[in-house]
Amino acid sequence: MDWTPPLLGFVVGFLVGLTGIGGGSVMTPLLILVGGVRPLVAVGTDLAFAAITKAVGALVHSRQRTVDRTIVWRLGIGSIPAALAGVTIIAWLKGGAENGTLDRFIMRALGIALILVAVNVVLRSFQQRDPGETGETTVPEPRGRQQLLTILVGAGVGFLVGLTSVGSGSLIAAGLVVLYPRLPLSRIVGTNIFHATFLSAAAGFAHFSLGSVDLPLLGGLLVGSVPGVWWGSRMAEAVPERVLRPILATALLGAAYKLL
Repeated sequence: MDWTPPLLGFVVGFLVGLTGIGGGSVMTPLLILVGGVRPLVAVGTDLAFAAITKAVGALVHSRQRTVDRTIVWRLGIGSIPAALAGVTIIAWLKGGAENGTLDRFIMRALGIALILVAVNVVLRSFQQRDPGETGETTVPEPRGRQQLLTILVGAGVGFLVGLTSVGSGSLIAAGLVVLYPRLPLSRIVGTNIFHATFLSAAAGFAHFSLGSVDLPLLGGLLVGSVPGVWWGSRMAEAVPERVLRPILATALLGAAYKLL
C-alpha cells in the first residue's frame, strides 16, 4: 500500500486545523513537489478533496446560522462562471498543446497564486480583530459599488481556483474582511466556507469531466486528512498563531519559487 496520499492528507489536515489556512494552497504544491503528481491531476483531485471536506464545515455553519447567503450568492455570480472559464482554458490547452506545455502553464499559475496567498497570510498576521467580535449579525444592503466589488472578487478568485485550486478560502476571506468590515468574524468564516464548498464542487466537477480527478488518490487523502484536522485543532491552542503564520508564508513562497 502506498502511504504517501494518507500522509499528505494528514499533513494538510494538520496545518488546516492548526492555522485555519485553506488546504488548497498547501495540498496542490505538495502533491506536485512531494507526491510527484501531474499538475493537472493535482489541481483536479485537490478541488474534489476541498469540496468534500468543506461540505462538512458548511453544514455546521449553516446550522449555526453563521452564513450570509446574500453574500454567498453575490460571490457565486462571479466565482462559478469564472472558475468554469479557468477550467475551459485548461481543456483548450490540453487539447491543443503537449502535456509539458500544459504542466508548465499550471505550475506557473499555481506559483503566482501561492505568492498571493503568502502575502495574504503575512498581512493577516498584522491584522488585529477580536475573534469574539459580535458586531452586526446581518449586512445592510450594500451600495452598488460594494455589490459589484463582491462579484468581481468572486470572479477573480474563481478564475484562479479553476486554474490552480488555490484561493477559494484564504483570498475570499481577505476580500470579505475588506468589503464587509462590520460583519462578525464568525459570519465571515461561515460565509467563506459555504461559498468555497460550491465553488470547489463546480470546479471539481468540471475537472472530473476532463479526467483530471484521481479517485484512489482522493480516497487516500481523505483517509489521512480526518485525523490530521483533529490533531491540528488540538494543537492550535498550544502554538501561537503569530509564530505559525510567518513560517507558513515562507513555506508557500518557497513552493512558489520551485513551481515558477
